[in-house]
Amino acid sequence: MNSGYVYKYNKNNHSLTLSGVEHFKTADTFLCGQCFRWDREDDGSFTGVAMGKVINIRETEDGLVLSNCDEDDFLNVWRPYLDLDTDYGAIKKVLSADAHLKKAAEFGGGIRILNQDPFECLISYIISTQNNIPRIKKIINTLCRMYGEVISFGDREYHTFPDCTTIASLTESDLSPLNAGYRVPYIIDGAKKVASGEIELNKLFAMTTSSARDELMKIKGVGPKVADCTLLFSLKKRDAFPVDVWMQKIMRSLYLGESATLKEISAFGAEKFGELSGIAQQYLFYYARENAFNQEN
Repeated sequence: MNSGYVYKYNKNNHSLTLSGVEHFKTADTFLCGQCFRWDREDDGSFTGVAMGKVINIRETEDGLVLSNCDEDDFLNVWRPYLDLDTDYGAIKKVLSADAHLKKAAEFGGGIRILNQDPFECLISYIISTQNNIPRIKKIINTLCRMYGEVISFGDREYHTFPDCTTIASLTESDLSPLNAGYRVPYIIDGAKKVASGEIELNKLFAMTTSSARDELMKIKGVGPKVADCTLLFSLKKRDAFPVDVWMQKIMRSLYLGESATLKEISAFGAEKFGELSGIAQQYLFYYARENAFNQEN
């Protein structure tokens, strides 16, 4: 499903302007909890590091301005990364048949699911376990600063996410400056399993969601939530339905009652929302978190 946008590349300032992009807002997409390497600038734009590149995206009256982006980068990196060829209007129309989802989708209507690098996404969500977003971002940025490659944009230096081979060669002592605690051996185990080929992330794209989840859960510290986040946000498994504390609150309150277990919530979400479960999850998660959702809502 194509979104119907058009773009114009300005070679003079190494930027590209997209017009006609609907159902996309930078704040909704970059602050909804799916990614950790995007930061809001003083002018309201967002600068992010992904896929070994750094970019700034700004909303204007003329459309989205992508700075530090040439035409090849847009077509081969940012267009798929931002999921720009998916018609979210059609998706929201389907999901809005459910009254609760309609409200959540209206609230977070600018969310698009990012297609992140699978290894970076996997390690990021291992780091996210029992953690808050500011601390997750700090740990990831420290990891990148210590072991990533330097890339420049404007007068600033940024760092890429280190690859699996680099992290696999490290010891727990090497990673102690991260202050990631019990997650450190899980980070190393994930890197070693990917670097050795024991787990081939690119092959997970072609697997069923269930089989791909089982593969990811061979990594120490990867449970259903970390696996499902990796599946949804990097492996295009839009039927994955991650369940965290916010999803527990909203699903129990709106659909299932307080006695519902994690397993029951996951099964219900997958059955009710089908192949769009992951997108439904993101609308519900963002709505619940931003509104401090509880029983009284």
